[in-house]
Amino acid sequence: MADLRRELFFLPNILTMLRVALIPAVLVFIDNESALRCFIACLLYGVSAFTDFLDGYLARRSQQVTLLGKFLDPLADKILVMATLVWMVPMGRIDAWVVVLLLAREFAVTGLRSIASSQGLVISARQWGKDKTALQMVGILCLIVHFRYPVFGTDYYADFHQVGIYTIYISLVLSVFSAVEYLQLFANALREQDGQPSP
Repeated sequence: MADLRRELFFLPNILTMLRVALIPAVLVFIDNESALRCFIACLLYGVSAFTDFLDGYLARRSQQVTLLGKFLDPLADKILVMATLVWMVPMGRIDAWVVVLLLAREFAVTGLRSIASSQGLVISARQWGKDKTALQMVGILCLIVHFRYPVFGTDYYADFHQVGIYTIYISLVLSVFSAVEYLQLFANALREQDGQPSP
């Protein structure tokens, strides 16, 4: 307990907790009527996403990679993504079935990771999973901005809502592929642990 209390005041863990603390502010400023409020929400979400990169970088550089940080960091990421997506469903910005599938994938992979950890198995993140996370971040940012804005120097408009929806759809496809890949890696790791060759 003394170590955990000390780790709470490590800068990377403070940044992770700041990311969680910013979530209510992001949700409060999402508004279907005000482009300004949505822009503020976008900035807050962007700051939250940036802390995800920054806390990991600082933890590695300062050699402050802790058990608490390993628990808090992915938890903060999932809360940020899940809360924002769920919040935008009743606002009509994203369909409920898309959010249900995305959340089901996260719960399934998290459950598999827990089982793998209990069996002493380590399965590293794959490229599809990383690409999925990056696309989700971009898609959610666009859905938060929501409104159409003129493209500088042209007569065209950028519809951020449509861009966000298409990006989320692509991330959904990658989510399914990465979940299947993770399941295959988990099954192969179990076979190798039992001394059986992987297919």
